Amino acid sequence: MKKPRLVGVDAARGLALLGMFSIHILPAWDPETYEVTLQWQLFAGRAAALFALLAGVGLAFSTGAGTPHRGRTMTADRVGVLVRAVLITVLGLLVNQVMPEDPPAYNILIYYGVFFLLAIPFLHLPARTLFVLAGVNAVLAPVLMQSLRDALPEMETYNPTITGVLTDPGTVLSQVLLTGTYPAFPYLTYLLAGIAIGRLNLRSLHVQGRLLVAGLILALAAWLVYWVLILQAGGYDQLMSSTPSLSHEQIDEILIWGPDPVLPDTTWWWMLIPGPHTNTPIAILYGLGSGTAVLGAFLLIGRKSGAWLLPLSAAGSMTLTLYTAHLLALAAMVHYEVPMLWFLIHAGGAAVFAVAWQRAYGQGPLERALARTAGAGRGLVLTPGRRED
Repeated sequence: MKKPRLVGVDAARGLALLGMFSIHILPAWDPETYEVTLQWQLFAGRAAALFALLAGVGLAFSTGAGTPHRGRTMTADRVGVLVRAVLITVLGLLVNQVMPEDPPAYNILIYYGVFFLLAIPFLHLPARTLFVLAGVNAVLAPVLMQSLRDALPEMETYNPTITGVLTDPGTVLSQVLLTGTYPAFPYLTYLLAGIAIGRLNLRSLHVQGRLLVAGLILALAAWLVYWVLILQAGGYDQLMSSTPSLSHEQIDEILIWGPDPVLPDTTWWWMLIPGPHTNTPIAILYGLGSGTAVLGAFLLIGRKSGAWLLPLSAAGSMTLTLYTAHLLALAAMVHYEVPMLWFLIHAGGAAVFAVAWQRAYGQGPLERALARTAGAGRGLVLTPGRRED
């Protein structure tokens, strides 16, 4: 008998979607004081990290949860993930075709598809091994990014298109792997950790509590490393002295808003800052810790108050559909004059649609199409009477 969906996982995914909406629509600073806004502090970089973490949890659920599938069944799972990865990538490229040259949002879908591709070799591994690999990748991937920076071509557009793939595939590949807004190599850390978390018994009160506490400790530890080494022990001075082309204000802008598009490679001290989309070890661990804590909190809330989470959990069950619709709506470029109104329209419309659709049909429309196509791919591997668990 199939177990019911975990409301807390869907609600956490719904919060990540809401966070992406807010980053895309609402202002990042107060127009009067020029102070950073609360929604930017909460969601910049971390909403995408939570999305990636929960993508890993979903991959774990679809490949055996606590006991990874083996043999032919795991091979079929990998084929299904491959099909999903290709379709999501193509969908992302199609959406990018209609986005303006100066886009209102940086589309994560093409990166998301590549996340899935990179995760395929790790789907059979147990939780402990995956946690170790996630920790190693959190350090090595940023180092690889900085080491290869001068050897890689500069990205030509924030949202790669089909035209770009056909005319300059090398630039697009380096962008989605290393130099883009959501580079797949460092983001693999979230996928690996998410798969590991999905291998745990997430219905256990003990596990849920440990996720909350461990996530808070990891996020706090990452921030403390930054606070001690950069703000107190001379690291900030090292950033300034090694990067004379940047003023004090410009360095602060990187710390608050993130790089445009990549960090300077003047000193390894840059690897200790936690700014959004910096993809440093500290930023990755901070995002991983906050995302794990959010998941643990929603799992705990969902135990007794799942009904109250319905708007978030329904939206979180069909994020592909809602995120795609959100990007297509942004392409009209009508949200700049009254951003709060348009944020409420996007968020409220997504919640109302998700609740109504879920009650009537279950899976979201794009999710259903994706599941059926991936299921057909799995069926090419599995044959009747030869299924292995």
